[in-house]
Amino acid sequence: MAGDEKASLRIDKWLWYARFFKTRSIASTVCTGGRVRVGGKAINKASQLVKPDDVLTFTQGASIRVIKILALGDRRGPAPEARELYEDLAPIDNQKTGKANPVGDNAIRDMGAGRPTKKDRRDIDKLRQND
Repeated sequence: MAGDEKASLRIDKWLWYARFFKTRSIASTVCTGGRVRVGGKAINKASQLVKPDDVLTFTQGASIRVIKILALGDRRGPAPEARELYEDLAPIDNQKTGKANPVGDNAIRDMGAGRPTKKDRRDIDKLRQND
């Protein structure tokens, strides 16, 4: 921020500034749904104030994010600017993959392998039936 005249910011606004959610209304819905924790305490209002050094825990898609606020920010800027607002405290496993794999390791195909052939598809179906 430009100065210390504002030591806190609404949580929905900060989540939107930091680009965790595409719109502020989505961030607000997540906050009012009780799916965000500030310092381990669940909140249920989007007007909750956050400040630097607060730790946020929330779900984003299929993964759980643990974030430490470093700065509040002035606006919703580009992604590199947004990454400077927080530190990701999530386990290293989540940071490497970036996305959770809901299907499992059996469904991973090599990059550039193209579409599965008819035989590949039958093999995949056999694997899924055994589960």
